[in-house]
Amino acid sequence: MVINKKWTVITMVLLYVLLLAACGNKPSSQTTLNNGQVAPMVELKDLNGSQVTLASFAGKKVYVKYWASWCPICLSGIDELNTLAGQNNDFKVITIVSPNFKGEQSTDDFTQWFKGLQAEQKGNNLTVLLDEGGKYAQKFGIRGYPTSLYIGSDGVLVKTTPGHNSNDVIINTFKEVS
Repeated sequence: MVINKKWTVITMVLLYVLLLAACGNKPSSQTTLNNGQVAPMVELKDLNGSQVTLASFAGKKVYVKYWASWCPICLSGIDELNTLAGQNNDFKVITIVSPNFKGEQSTDDFTQWFKGLQAEQKGNNLTVLLDEGGKYAQKFGIRGYPTSLYIGSDGVLVKTTPGHNSNDVIINTFKEVS
């Protein structure tokens, strides 16, 4: 009798787990290509004051790197990322800095500093957007710098990775993203 109760309980638990697993499946009429949540609709200005939106990249994969001017890991990867941004890939590279948020300088100070940094680089391929006060950094859940965001052509935030990602890692990650 104890054995029958034990098997009944085990069977009920297994059925409950299977039921929960089945409820979590997405319908077959799913319109997204990638797993994940749709990325926040970013509307930011670049260093020249031009408005840039994430929606303007609709149908394209986008690599976003959140970084800070005071972050040595971020700065050590800038040249490498500049090279990647200048290559012909199937994704767009953008970077975002959050003036007046988590220790970042003001917009004017950052812009002046970055223009000095650009003068030292061989060509500038980077798109730098300004997330004043970290509004979108908070929406993306950015906890530290650098942080990489991989967005699919359908606008889905596929992957968020803290720390530096080499160009090879970025390229290989996008091979798995639609």
